[in-house]
Amino acid sequence: MFGKEGDAVTGGEGNLNSILGPGCKVKGNIDLKGTLRIDGDFDGEINCPETLIIGKSGVVKADVKVKNAVIGGKLVGNVSATNKIELQTGSHVEGDISTARLVIDEGVFFEGACKMGTQAGQPSTPKEKIEKESWSKEPEKQAAK
Repeated sequence: MFGKEGDAVTGGEGNLNSILGPGCKVKGNIDLKGTLRIDGDFDGEINCPETLIIGKSGVVKADVKVKNAVIGGKLVGNVSATNKIELQTGSHVEGDISTARLVIDEGVFFEGACKMGTQAGQPSTPKEKIEKESWSKEPEKQAAK
């Protein structure tokens, strides 16, 4: 049904088992196992333990938590991926990104913050807390001398 293009888009990650096709408009929350492809309009929240694919005609207004995300259309909302996010040529992303790996093709619009690394998606230690801890340990070091 999708031919070589569909295979390349999924990158071999899981089976494509859920599709929101062109012309469909859905509001709500999606929790699913496997890979989801969106070519229509979706508004809500997405939790997917595998891969989310937003096709060129897809428009998603949602906070997204996935393993992998391949974005070719428009996403307005924050996306957190435990493995990888790929922003394809012509995609439009407005929101914060948190991922271990990020691929951005030429011609992508991205507005938001980006957090990368193996700990991406997990709460970080605020800078103030780190500075406070280092200051509180300084007098101990000097008193020991």
